[in-house]
Amino acid sequence: MPDTQKQTVQWFPGHMAKTRRIIKESLSLVDAVTEIVDARIPLSSSNPELNEIISGKPKITLLNKCDVADEKATARWIDYYKKNGVQALAVDCRSGKGLNNYQKIVREVLKDKIQSNIDKGMVGRAVRVMVVGIPNTGKSSFINRMAGKNRAKVADKPGVTRQNQWFAIGNGIELLDTPGVLWPKFEDKEVGDKLAFIGSVKDEVLDVELLAVRLLEVMIRDYKENLIARYKLSNIDGLEAYEVLEAIGRKRGMLISGGEINTERASVMLLDEYRAGMLGKITLDSIPE
Repeated sequence: MPDTQKQTVQWFPGHMAKTRRIIKESLSLVDAVTEIVDARIPLSSSNPELNEIISGKPKITLLNKCDVADEKATARWIDYYKKNGVQALAVDCRSGKGLNNYQKIVREVLKDKIQSNIDKGMVGRAVRVMVVGIPNTGKSSFINRMAGKNRAKVADKPGVTRQNQWFAIGNGIELLDTPGVLWPKFEDKEVGDKLAFIGSVKDEVLDVELLAVRLLEVMIRDYKENLIARYKLSNIDGLEAYEVLEAIGRKRGMLISGGEINTERASVMLLDEYRAGMLGKITLDSIPE
């Protein structure tokens, strides 16, 4: 059984520091910033350094993967952003859900800049928006959808975009893509866990069984019925997370010699199914007080 107290998720490769510098250096080229967060963990997947880095540029927040997040929670998050002066939109970048409203929001946020360009005789001059987000939140899928061409690199593994790229998306808007960037240190262990749950931290640097146990601890507390329904479990009251993992492995027939349960295989399956939305629509972040 893994020791849940020993592992703290920390991940800040050298290229992440470089990306932060690139964002700062590129700010003079853009009029606004769009941050893409994961709708399941809007707070944990938002870079806490970003507001300081972007130096007061207008910001739009896209809550991506809204199709696998709790819809009521997403509505509360959008209301929270608006109350704090940030335009927010629930989207699913793979299907395109919600993206019809993106250009309208950009032009609304930048209406003063657009009018200023017109007043200066620069009618039709494009407004430019930098797209930022931590790895695996869906930046490349967003740009592919908006540009209408599969020109941005997309992968299920975090950290594939390495260099800035420009994309025209029509209606006088251009997007600047940047590599995904995490922050130097996760002060809150739960934030690191949640980022690992959604795949923003590479599984290769983690103990997959430990990660599965931590996810089960959250699920047992907040979404127990989802677990019972998905894996056809009987009453799991009083069971520790690791015992629930064993029960899931047993239900799925993941046995090795001697009837022992292959909990590593069960852990990989659990994380894959969570990330694919097979455990139901789940939001793990609560609105800050």
